[in-house]
Parts: sequence; structure tokens; C-alpha cells
Amino acid sequence: MAESQNTEWKESWRDEYLKWICGFANAYGGTIFIGKDDAGNVVDLKDAKKLLEEIPNKVRDTLGVLVDVNLHQTSQGKFIEILIEQYPYPVNYKGQYHYRSGSTKQELKGASLDKFLLQKKGKKWDGVPVPNVSSNNLKQEIFDFFRKRVLRSQRIDEESLADSNEHLIENLQLKEDKYLKRASILLFHPNPEKFLDILNLTVI
Repeated sequence: MAESQNTEWKESWRDEYLKWICGFANAYGGTIFIGKDDAGNVVDLKDAKKLLEEIPNKVRDTLGVLVDVNLHQTSQGKFIEILIEQYPYPVNYKGQYHYRSGSTKQELKGASLDKFLLQKKGKKWDGVPVPNVSSNNLKQEIFDFFRKRVLRSQRIDEESLADSNEHLIENLQLKEDKYLKRASILLFHPNPEKFLDILNLTVI
């Protein structure tokens, strides 16, 4: 069995492997074997019993999650199995967010980190609220054009389209509390490029 999305082998324990546990917890869960080489052969873990007690405590204290740690005895020697569940919320290692992708561990930064955190919160990129923008900043001509196109496609009834711009935005669920969502700015703002930094977009 080769290393994969859900499996990692390490010959001995190092505290930096807490990052790998963090990566599995943020992805789809997985198993780390301590005491096996890159080919999956048992190399005998001399301090296995000590690690059986230490690893769960270090994971809990550093990452704030719980893992199952099992000791296995074979004719080749001892090895430890660390079982990591997928967590529904973001798990960080000393402020860093790691993620298991394929058979590698990656530290998430920038736009990748933003996307990951939004997904864990159950939000999509275009559903994020943006401060300091109101419906008054949106362009009437774009609303008018939108109404004509939607009326032609019959996706929204004519009565709803006759509502004010504010009500139209609410009916389209483009607002959260008092804030417009990113999608509303992309649809109706006369100059969405002005908000590129806020929206984390890249101009090509």
C-alpha cells in the first residue's frame, strides 16, 4: 500500500508531524503510521509506548482536536497508527492552516486560505458581505437592463421586478443583514474593478 490522500508513513515521530495531522483534519481525514518506512515496512519504533501517551496530548494541546492512537506489535517490531477524522471547522497549527492534497501537505495562504475558510463556514465566495457599499452605489441603468433580461427569460415574476432596487436585491438574496454581498457588486456596480482588492479578484 502506497502513501495516498489518506495515508502517510513516518519512520519516527517528530513534533512537526502535528502539521500533517492538521492537514488531514482540514481535508478528508486519514491515517499516519509512525514506525514504517516509505515502502510501508515496519522499522520497529523503540519509544512506541511513550509516544502512545504523548502524541494524543500534543495533538489536543496544539491543535485542539482529538485523535485515536493505537499501538501495533508485529514480528518486525512495533508501530503506531494515528487515526485522524475530518473536522467540520478549520484546524490550525500555531496560526498556520495546513491541508492534505494528494500525498502532500500544503500550507494554505492568500486566496487559497480565504476559499478554505469560507467553505468550512458553509459560504461561497460570491456570498460574502462587503462593508462600506450600499444600494445607492449601484447603477440604475444596470438594474433596468437586468429587469428586461430577466423578464424576457421569465425567471422572476413581473410583480417582483417592479419592486425597488433595494427589495430586488433582498429578493435575490444578495444581501446579508445590512451588507451587500459580493455578487450584488459584480452584478450592479458601475465600476466593480474599484473593489478588486476587497473582492480578492485578479485582473487578467
